[in-house]
Amino acid sequence: MFYDTASNAHGMAHDPFKAIVAPRPIGWIGTKGRDGSQNLSPYSFFNAVGDHPKMVMFSSSGRKDSLRNAEETGVFTTSFVSRSLLMQMSQSSAAVPYGTDEFALAGLTAMDGRVVDAPYVAEAVAVLECRVTMVTTLPDIEGAATDSHAVFGQVMGIHIDERVISNGRFDLALADPILRAGYMDYAGISPLIELARPRVSGRG
Repeated sequence: MFYDTASNAHGMAHDPFKAIVAPRPIGWIGTKGRDGSQNLSPYSFFNAVGDHPKMVMFSSSGRKDSLRNAEETGVFTTSFVSRSLLMQMSQSSAAVPYGTDEFALAGLTAMDGRVVDAPYVAEAVAVLECRVTMVTTLPDIEGAATDSHAVFGQVMGIHIDERVISNGRFDLALADPILRAGYMDYAGISPLIELARPRVSGRG
């Protein structure tokens, strides 16, 4: 089958786009409002986008609370979602009024960042503390503004639970991440496959 996205006439019960672009890591974004309220929300439009310096990005469909807080304060955190935290992550995605504390709603412990003024999930095995470098509304092919907004952040500090460090590595088998797989589906990554990059004779 083929369909053009302008009409989106795929004839399926659910839009397959998010299932095709999968699995995706989940950015569990922690922010604080100007009024001091805490916010926690998972974003599956999230990924690392740079290494020197370390950069991450999350994208909000609509002007949601995480976007508002990150714009206003210039900081956010992202907490690693392990399988053991799947239900809490899901609970924190509930549509609730601005100012609702999703940490409390999901039964999680909020910790203050060391280098940014934003909370993170104390139960997470890894956390990135970030400063906003850019917030942009994504344009479509005609240059018109859409209702998708990308927040880019430079990673200023990283927390790692010693229990998931093995043989000098952040051990993903121990960290047991949960990924978004489209629709209502989530997935783990076990078993892991280790595959070295091939070397071609005469090339670096």
